[in-house]
Amino acid sequence: MKIRELIVVEGRDDTAAIKRAVVADTIETGGSAINAATIRKIRLAQEKRGVIIFTDPDYQGERIRKIISREVPGCKHAFINQEEGTKKGDIGVENASPETIIRALSEVRTEMAEQAGEITAEDMVAYRLTSGADSKERRLKLGDILGIGYANAKQMLQRLNAFQISRDEFVKAMESIDRGGDQG
Repeated sequence: MKIRELIVVEGRDDTAAIKRAVVADTIETGGSAINAATIRKIRLAQEKRGVIIFTDPDYQGERIRKIISREVPGCKHAFINQEEGTKKGDIGVENASPETIIRALSEVRTEMAEQAGEITAEDMVAYRLTSGADSKERRLKLGDILGIGYANAKQMLQRLNAFQISRDEFVKAMESIDRGGDQG
């Protein structure tokens, strides 16, 4: 599988894992210390070929993803969950199997400019995605089913709308969770 866009990853080991799975070029952020020169490189890549952000499923990976999204609008996003990216207690894209990487890259989502979406804060409450004993677990499952990764309640609402998840897609995913399934 050949990927046209440049894939933004955190480091060398992530690049190696990507190249084991697909034919692609990467831009490495050098970990969480993302600087202005790297942002310029990502911005140029977005203009010329497009960008897929594929960071680790942890706090630092999400932090990097947010910085890039803010500075370089319109990027695509690929996600893996923590279980898929964990080996011997270490979390990262570098630990994902080639099959997991291929799946994540085939399910990329494009973030759109912030706008009023179909999913509301009331939906988050009604579907027990916030303020409940099991809300974190429900958001984790929702992010896996929809391929948009895990986020806290506020970020999940923003992500649902930024990735233009339809009300129908959202409701089907929630019904699957309520039935005890993990797939949409």
